[in-house]
Amino acid sequence: MTIGDITSLLRGGILEVILLASPLLLSALLVGLIVAILQATTSIQEQTLTFVPKVLAILLILALLGGWMFTSLGDYTVQLFRMIPDMAG
Repeated sequence: MTIGDITSLLRGGILEVILLASPLLLSALLVGLIVAILQATTSIQEQTLTFVPKVLAILLILALLGGWMFTSLGDYTVQLFRMIPDMAG
């Protein structure tokens, strides 16, 4: 196994993590921004007000994209397992 192979494995793993985490993080960011704008316009500075909408948004995205996420992660795992014999030889 060469340094190029290891770099390729690391790059693929990092890309998979970014691909799977980005919808959740972007939805939480968007909801947080909307709640912050509403808090600024209404002068309500309640810290717990941002928590519940973010959790609900993340759960909604997980419900919508969860199947795709598990399929993508499963495909990547199968790809890694298929590479094991090539690494040994």
